[in-house]
Amino acid sequence: MKTVDEILKSKAQHQTVYTIGPTESVLAALKLLAEKNIGALPVVEDERVVGIVSERDYARKLMLKGRSSPFTTVAEIMTAAVITVEPKTKLDECMQLMTDRHLRHLPVVSEGKLLGLLSIGDLVKETISEQANLISQLQQYIRGE
Repeated sequence: MKTVDEILKSKAQHQTVYTIGPTESVLAALKLLAEKNIGALPVVEDERVVGIVSERDYARKLMLKGRSSPFTTVAEIMTAAVITVEPKTKLDECMQLMTDRHLRHLPVVSEGKLLGLLSIGDLVKETISEQANLISQLQQYIRGE
């Protein structure tokens, strides 16, 4: 079973982790989410993850409460009790955590510093790849190759 570090390394060539500060406006966060076609942003202050803000936070904590995105800060709607994983965490542990906690994104942190961001799509893609590889190996074994 692969680790988070291995998954991040395979994503490295085509993924930049975009972040936002807690004092930025929600409108700035929404613009960044839309521009980069992403669903969540780690909220970083002094190089430390202090929260995460997602489209879900926007819908539930701003729109449904009648707030205004240009005048509301990210800190006001972000999820502050952010759940993170370390590079050595196994893929199956991440999947279980995301399933149990109903998460779509997991920041990867080491010694307090953000290293990357995993989405549920990243984990599903990796799981499918591992299963396809296992099936291929079993088919070769059955055929005596």
